[in-house]
Amino acid sequence: MNDKRGNKGLIALIITALVATFGVGIIFLAIGGNYVLRNLPRQNNPQLEQGNRAPRPQQIAVEPGNNRASPAASVAQTALAGVVGISVLRVDSNSIFDGKTNEKWGVGSGVIVSTNGYILTNHHVAGGRNRRIIVSLANGKNVDGTTVWSDPVLDLAVVKVNVSGLTAIPLGDANALRVGEPAIAIGNPLGLQFQRTVTSGIISALNRTIRIDTDQGSNYMEDLIQTDASINPGNSGGPLLNSAGQVVGINTIKVASAEALGFAIPINVAVPIINKYVNDGDFKETYMGVFAYDREVIPYLDGNIKVDNGIYVANVDNDGPAYKSGIKLGCIITEVDGIKMNTMLQLRTYIYSRNPGDTIRVTHVDKGKERTVSIKLAQKTRDGLVTR
Repeated sequence: MNDKRGNKGLIALIITALVATFGVGIIFLAIGGNYVLRNLPRQNNPQLEQGNRAPRPQQIAVEPGNNRASPAASVAQTALAGVVGISVLRVDSNSIFDGKTNEKWGVGSGVIVSTNGYILTNHHVAGGRNRRIIVSLANGKNVDGTTVWSDPVLDLAVVKVNVSGLTAIPLGDANALRVGEPAIAIGNPLGLQFQRTVTSGIISALNRTIRIDTDQGSNYMEDLIQTDASINPGNSGGPLLNSAGQVVGINTIKVASAEALGFAIPINVAVPIINKYVNDGDFKETYMGVFAYDREVIPYLDGNIKVDNGIYVANVDNDGPAYKSGIKLGCIITEVDGIKMNTMLQLRTYIYSRNPGDTIRVTHVDKGKERTVSIKLAQKTRDGLVTR
């Protein structure tokens, strides 16, 4: 009994000694660790900047974009008022004498080129025989018009309305056009229901030549501007404009068998005509008496003819000024008054800037020999002539 009590006391003593030893060890470890930490070399830890220099969250600012309108939108704002609708009442010439005249309205477009009522359009819109022309202005008014000049080969016509204070669109320079630059067409596709429709694209090509049928038979239109701006029936006669809002062409034709293939007549040939109407109230068309083709057209007519420079005289009026001065069929006109000529359109533009009775100097090649002759321009007095 006493032995058991002695054993229990021994065990308690041992446990008490172990606990005390463990506690003393912990105290020594804590003191030693603190000493070691206090004597370690200090390191400069990176610190966050305080105060005003501390980085702050920032909202990313979005720079405002270029809010300028597209070329088409800018041009439309200034040019729409200068585009008109042209409705023409025609009579079927085959039924005039049978007592059953067939009247038909046609609709096209036009561009106001002077504030006092001169409008430029296509010959196939306002030229030829018609009974009445009604011009629809942007302000909603309809006024009667009269065709004062037209040409089936150029496919251009000038219509006059007795209205002043109109909005005219400025004329540009088709010779300054570059392939790829913006092009804007305005007109009345499919009739007056869609008046002043704006379409845009680019200048696809320059100096195009296409074959057309006119009142005088088949012919070729030269120097045309090609564009992919949509041109539909009713757009004919409307303006083709550059990004500055200037008229550079008059829309004339679309190739029906292809998409985005439209053509416009360069405005330059019409400028001298318009200027004379505006300044003098009349245009007396000068007449030289020739019709010539450029080197792009000649292969279609005769593959044996080679033309490197100039224009090939394909028709001569035997009663005209050119023939009387020695210009014959087959001659190649290279210069007029020192200005190089490479298309019939260039020649027409120049002679339209002159007056009947003026004398011009024409350099041409005849049977391999270069010659220069003086030609006194006449006034055109007959319609239906191929020669100009």
